[in-house]
Amino acid sequence: MRKLKLGVVGLGRAFALTAPTLARDRRVELVAAADPRPEALQRFAADFSGKTYRDASDLWGDQNVEVVYIATPHQLHAKQAIAAAKAGKHVLVEKPMALSLRECRAMAAAAKKHRVYLIVGPSHSFDLPTKKAKQLIDSKKFGRVRMITAFNFTDFLYRPRMPDELEHALLNQSAHHVDIVRLLAGTPLKSVRAHAVAWDRGQGAYSALLRFKDSFATIVYSGNAHFDSDEFTGWIGELGQKKDPSQYGAARKTLSNRDELKFKASRNYGGPEFKASEAQFHEHFGPIIVSCDKADLRPLPNGVMIYADGERRLEPLPPTDAPRSGVIDELYDAVVNRKKPLHDAAWGLATIEACLAILKSAKSGKEVPLRHQTSASRT
Repeated sequence: MRKLKLGVVGLGRAFALTAPTLARDRRVELVAAADPRPEALQRFAADFSGKTYRDASDLWGDQNVEVVYIATPHQLHAKQAIAAAKAGKHVLVEKPMALSLRECRAMAAAAKKHRVYLIVGPSHSFDLPTKKAKQLIDSKKFGRVRMITAFNFTDFLYRPRMPDELEHALLNQSAHHVDIVRLLAGTPLKSVRAHAVAWDRGQGAYSALLRFKDSFATIVYSGNAHFDSDEFTGWIGELGQKKDPSQYGAARKTLSNRDELKFKASRNYGGPEFKASEAQFHEHFGPIIVSCDKADLRPLPNGVMIYADGERRLEPLPPTDAPRSGVIDELYDAVVNRKKPLHDAAWGLATIEACLAILKSAKSGKEVPLRHQTSASRT
């Protein structure tokens, strides 16, 4: 089997969440990494025996790297993706793709000019239960999608954060919701009407109505560490891990007793308090209900619940210890098999347009029409 030679730029939290899957997948070999933190580079060299660089610009010249995974802060995505494309490297860039449509267009143009693939992920639209729900929808057994309801209440704002993370919290989290409902709706998104609110830790709550060609979706999110919607998924957390409900309030309490930046650094890859994620179930992004003509479908950490006219049953999925393997599936198919990826630059740009529309509509109080939308009908 041919292995993709992968170089990583940014060994922070995003990489740490995806690293277990990358390490287990035989289609991938981690051959290099760039990060300014010596402790992270030392850990990478020990874990993967790969080359290490303090500066990302040195990694572009590594002839052994054919794909670059960009897992740096959002504001660096565009510059680094363009540099990687110019060096002839395929690009996997963390969501959100970038912070503006201008940056997204520049990234797309660079990938096209230099004939490399650019894939945006992982987002929760890669989750196997979400993809299974999409397969059930595409089977036509349950009729057309009419309405999607999705909500998630987390402690996102009260995990240790850099200032820029708090500044872009809404963009970071809405990218998951928008990706999911775009995939499941299957038709182009037409407009967004939204409200958003900020309190003590920044703008991390929104409610939005997304109008598609043939349906609509309501997405609601709060990262303010009060109600935890994992209560509705059997206390299975977003990363597929079992949670202890008696630990309610732990995020706020822990953060209040620590120096935030030092605490974040200690938990990052290579830090003294770093712990790898231990997924036992599939990842998720809160309760999602897809209302079709003849059934409601609900993705869960262990499958998809079907609430049809004459049945109520679970379409089960096997457990996984590599919950982000869907990202590698798409990346491998693109680079090795030349299959056009779903989560390409056009997809990522369309998601960012919708996320920015949430902010724009919340500020203006008006519905915002969208112009750069693609659909998942090609899946």
